Amino acid sequence: MVTIDDVRAVASALPRSSEGLVRGQVKFRIGRIVYLALSKDGSTMGFAFPKELRNALVESDPEKFSLPSRGDMRYHWVHVRLGAIDEEEMRELVEDAWAFCVPKRVAEEYAAAQGYVL
Repeated sequence: MVTIDDVRAVASALPRSSEGLVRGQVKFRIGRIVYLALSKDGSTMGFAFPKELRNALVESDPEKFSLPSRGDMRYHWVHVRLGAIDEEEMRELVEDAWAFCVPKRVAEEYAAAQGYVL
């Protein structure tokens, strides 16, 4: 099972990423843009994700993924149950959410440094 500390380790290592506490909730941002948020109880993670693809993601595995609250539907956002994913999938979701929000050049430099194929 993935823990908050596992998520923190990945998100904290990403360029331009910073951690903050907002009303008791851990959030990671790039500048003022939040790309990742952990529920207070550590059971779910919200992350940046393209609006046009989120329904397909949730429908592909509704036991794992869920839509955000009605008030957050205006944002590029989706949720995942941390108990339903492994560390490799968590890393992929965190890095993709981060790459969705940073300048393209920063994401490309990070991908090249990690040996990811673009």
